[in-house]
Amino acid sequence: MPESEPHPEPQTAPRRFEVSRGILRMERVMHGVIVFGGVAVIVAVFGIFAFILREIAPLFQSARITPQAVLSADELPGWVRAASVDPALVEAAHSGRRVRAWLEPDGALKTEVRRQKRTLMGDGEWLLEREENAAPLLPEGARAQAVRVLAEGLAVSLADGRVAYLHLGAQGWEARQVFRPFTDTELAGIEPLAGGVSLICHDATGRARIFSLYIPEGGAQRLFGQTKELHPLSARATFCLPLPLNKSFLLGNAREVALCQATTGTVRLRFQPGHEVARAALGGKGRELALFDPEGRAHLYAVDDPHPEGGWRAWFGRVWYEGYPKPVHEWQSSSGTDDFEPKLSLVPLIIGTLKGTFYALLVAVPVALLAAMFTAQFLNARLKGVVKPAMEIMASLPSVVLGFLAALWLAPLIEGRVPSVLLALLALPLAALLTGWLWGRLPLRLRAALPHGAEPFWLLPPMLLLAWAGWELGPVLERHWMVAVLPDGSKAADFRLWWPQFTGLPFDQRNGMVVGFMMGFAVIPVIFTIAEDALSNVPGELVAASEALGASRWQVLRTVVLPVASAGIFSALMIGLGRAVGETMIVVMATGNTPVMDETGRLLLGDGLLGGGKFPLAAHWNPFDGMRTLSANLAVELPEAPQGSTHYRTLFLGAFVLFVLTFALNTAAELLRQRLRRKFKVG
Repeated sequence: MPESEPHPEPQTAPRRFEVSRGILRMERVMHGVIVFGGVAVIVAVFGIFAFILREIAPLFQSARITPQAVLSADELPGWVRAASVDPALVEAAHSGRRVRAWLEPDGALKTEVRRQKRTLMGDGEWLLEREENAAPLLPEGARAQAVRVLAEGLAVSLADGRVAYLHLGAQGWEARQVFRPFTDTELAGIEPLAGGVSLICHDATGRARIFSLYIPEGGAQRLFGQTKELHPLSARATFCLPLPLNKSFLLGNAREVALCQATTGTVRLRFQPGHEVARAALGGKGRELALFDPEGRAHLYAVDDPHPEGGWRAWFGRVWYEGYPKPVHEWQSSSGTDDFEPKLSLVPLIIGTLKGTFYALLVAVPVALLAAMFTAQFLNARLKGVVKPAMEIMASLPSVVLGFLAALWLAPLIEGRVPSVLLALLALPLAALLTGWLWGRLPLRLRAALPHGAEPFWLLPPMLLLAWAGWELGPVLERHWMVAVLPDGSKAADFRLWWPQFTGLPFDQRNGMVVGFMMGFAVIPVIFTIAEDALSNVPGELVAASEALGASRWQVLRTVVLPVASAGIFSALMIGLGRAVGETMIVVMATGNTPVMDETGRLLLGDGLLGGGKFPLAAHWNPFDGMRTLSANLAVELPEAPQGSTHYRTLFLGAFVLFVLTFALNTAAELLRQRLRRKFKVG
């Protein structure tokens, strides 16, 4: 047979491996778009960061006193002439009442009280209410040296270094308190702060102490107590000038002047004029200062301290505010009166943010992760095609709608059925465990007869049945074990009354429990979707090999799937955490939006055990109390804050704290995620 001819080798066309020029151009364009988008995101983040820093930077600037001019007595402006007058009497008006007081040469303490007449046309004339000598109310044998008008009476400095407080009540003057500001030195002078509820006392060494009116613990009347102590001067002060628009004051002598802040108890500025100071005067708004030398010339200065209420102590420390019996963390940025003392502690807002996030994740994490594990590894593919899109659609629900539902539907529902809700929540996992245990005890023949993927339909009825049983048993539990004693001695089975008596903590309708449910509902889809993708992307070869070695489906999930998918699951948790930390509308609408702090100042642990007015955690972690978060505070107060004010810039400081908090958490989470990814890397 003729030898067969060899088959020719196939020839490949080089053009088959050439890429279309259009595709290459599109690839270059998309590469440029992606790079530009990534760089733009980074620039935008740093731009936001720079904008926030620009807004908060003035908060950290120190006070300044700048020389303006030197004028003779004939050239003095009108405000200097008016402010430099030193009358023999003192006068102040508070709440429609004007009080005048002066000391007579014979030692009499004359007082005059007038009330303003109210008419249909507005404020009318001042009518004399009483006029009397208050000297008999002073301690026996005491000689008055100076008198100052307060919001509720008079402060009189006595020759022996004591201060007498005379209160003006409905029945007239009464001697309420006598105290000694300094026990080791001589009292040099007293001066009330703006608002008339705090008193500046300074001694012969240049030391100053702030005394404020408050009700002591266990007391019934407002008395003076020391709240601050400062050391602004090195020698005796000769003048003390309170600023009219805030709680700052100037203290000075012939050689030095100090600008002090009474709220934070700090010395904002120490200033040496360079000339001898005989006396001083302030302009109407406290922004102009006149220092007179012995020749009568006025040295004019501009006082610039736009944010005296700020500072690390005000934002993060405990401050002793006017009217408070002890130092506290407090956020109260505004009031209806001009002499209000701003309270700008960010600690209650940080605690509120952590509290809302904790209760939201407490609800969301178990539900989302268990649902993701079941959907990825156990659920029928047909049902998975329905469940996963439905969960993803949940993420599109607007926060304002969820907040509306929480405020108007969920909060009233939970308020009257707290035991039922708690029992129902406890019954759900117990029902699942019990059903799974019973399922494992069924004969294999019966389990094999059921169609694959039908397990949820057999699991739901007992879960719903036990949840309904828990809901119905709630009133029974409340009736037998949650009984409160009313003031008249009667008893009432009401969780809302029993909880405050049992723990010593309040119960509010809109509380952390409501936020946990509704914000958890908002976070569940985020965690579920990312975690389910991570679990589903575990290579099937690993699962098949594990099952081939005899591992059960749960063992495969626990020992193979979860470790391999741990990096993705951790990313899901961190994204859910960021979603909870930054949530605004749900928190605003579903809580009282009130900053809450433990009265003892504790940040984590409370007084002790449950019962008898004890709670194991600090009061601000109470699940049945409200909160205010940093993000909600920005949304509520920023539109109303005057631009450039201390309040305005402190809100941006809160945004900066939130930014730093999330940045630190995300950075730590990314480092941990990379470590998990390297540890459980496949291939």
